[in-house]
Amino acid sequence: MDRSTRRAALALSATLALAAPLVAAGSAHAVSTADRPTPSTTAADVPPTVSEAVADAAREARRDVARSRALAQGQQAPADAELDAALDALVADGAVAVTARVETASDTWSGAAGTRERTGDAPARPRDRFRVASNTKPMIATLVMQEVEKGTWTLDTPVEDVLPGVMPAGVTIEQLLSHRSGAPTATDWILASRVTDPTSVDEVFAVMGQEVTAADHIEALQAAPWVNEPGAGFSYSNAGYVVLGMMLEEVTGRSVEALMQSRVFAPAGMWQSAYPDDPGVYGPFLHESAYTGPEGAGWYDLDHWDPSLFDAAGAVTSTTEDLADFTEALVTNRLVGPATTADILEPRTVGQEAFPDYGLGVYRVPDPCVPGGWLYGHDGGSYGTISINLASPDGERQLSIGITGRDIAYPWYTDEPLYDPSAVLVAMLQATC
Repeated sequence: MDRSTRRAALALSATLALAAPLVAAGSAHAVSTADRPTPSTTAADVPPTVSEAVADAAREARRDVARSRALAQGQQAPADAELDAALDALVADGAVAVTARVETASDTWSGAAGTRERTGDAPARPRDRFRVASNTKPMIATLVMQEVEKGTWTLDTPVEDVLPGVMPAGVTIEQLLSHRSGAPTATDWILASRVTDPTSVDEVFAVMGQEVTAADHIEALQAAPWVNEPGAGFSYSNAGYVVLGMMLEEVTGRSVEALMQSRVFAPAGMWQSAYPDDPGVYGPFLHESAYTGPEGAGWYDLDHWDPSLFDAAGAVTSTTEDLADFTEALVTNRLVGPATTADILEPRTVGQEAFPDYGLGVYRVPDPCVPGGWLYGHDGGSYGTISINLASPDGERQLSIGITGRDIAYPWYTDEPLYDPSAVLVAMLQATC
């Protein structure tokens, strides 16, 4: 494949890239400007996701039986210096910046490496903010389940009852929360529909700065092919959470931003978090950058990216400390009651090959510290940032991480990823023990 062909394929693959988590919507093939690309739904076309990396790291940490036994005998988990070195190594491998945090009942470690901007000198700090992408979904699920607790809805409430004509009859709130509605993710469809020249990498990134309205989201949802019949199986969908956001605004008469501030951020003590609806960043922030591979078009900085593309599926900005505060507040029943918390954490889909066991906006991965136990949380993958947030069910042990500088060409058109976060994740998981 020559360079020009690679660039054309890369442009389309970037256009079709999903986020939160980032997976391939289909193989990169040439399409005319008159055609809309059709996202593939076959498992063979889906590359590793951020979620898979998290689950794999958790399994690797659990498999380290010798270390688990040593920990049980009173030896120490990875020391602060080891965790700091793991962050430095991640940046040396190609990440622009990383900020991370581990909390246990007796200790807290936080660290950072790299620079806030790809071309800048300001060092990343542990309390810097970043885009959390799909780590927004557990927060939206919390707002929805608060309405269920109030009696506004039940999990069986059809979307049709709240937003007539938006989704097929029979799609329920529970199906949206658990990604079992069969709805397309639609994010990829929106971007692809706005690109007039799929050979132009510049245009692909330029359209990421365009505003996406509620009408645009609904149009994409209804134009893109659905993956399966409602309830028939798991299919990750940004569009489903965008619709949940619309439903919340419909029944409360308030914006998702206002609901987040008053019913999630404030009670959880998330003082550095926000739900922006316009491009741009301010203050101590880890700026997003996307790398298109050595045979692509190089680096693209994404401060122009418009969060309306993700909307309720992934618009939140936060810090590792705030993410940890959110998950702790959720699992310890400070945001919803104990029965509702248990309902959120209970998986609706288990044993998947390409995604962890998924509940209502939350998934679980093996707990390396507790045989047979689980950690609960989510990840997020924007076009230039990865985030991960996990906690034990008692809220005593947590880890959270944000990484900027993302190779969105991998795994389609480069042999190796820009960096591999596995070593950092395994070390952090073990440090929670």
